[in-house]
Amino acid sequence: MEKSGEKWGKGVKIMFLGEYRHSLDDKGRLFIPAKLRESLGKRFYISKGFDHCLMIYDETQWKLFSEKLNALSMGQKKNRDIKRFFFSGADEFNCDKQGRVLLSASLREYAAISKDAVIVGVGDKAEIWSAEQWQARDTAAEQMIEEGLDDLNLDI
Repeated sequence: MEKSGEKWGKGVKIMFLGEYRHSLDDKGRLFIPAKLRESLGKRFYISKGFDHCLMIYDETQWKLFSEKLNALSMGQKKNRDIKRFFFSGADEFNCDKQGRVLLSASLREYAAISKDAVIVGVGDKAEIWSAEQWQARDTAAEQMIEEGLDDLNLDI
């Protein structure tokens, strides 16, 4: 069974699913659940994301994302700012023997994670949220979905 980060088994793309609640320890380490560690592989990347969450990429997804960022022309201010935002707020990670990663102070500050965090799967990557911000986001999303499901035309 080949596991390259993009494919696992017979052409099945890795999917990051679920919601996991954990607390940072006193040193700022966060436990990454075994199910996610298995999909992420030994080396993975965490960067600043949208809506003040952190995004977790396996090696293949990070390579694809960084190639897109590097293709942006530095001649445009908007592109320079986008590249600075994502690359300055990213780091390579390996879990320790207990399955934890040390989140930098700047990443914790950006995501407003002081103690309780939620890791959520979002398909081809995962996100890390402060528990408070995730609760607010999840509640708002649920309401939006209930009100607008007819408009989405999903056959579910």
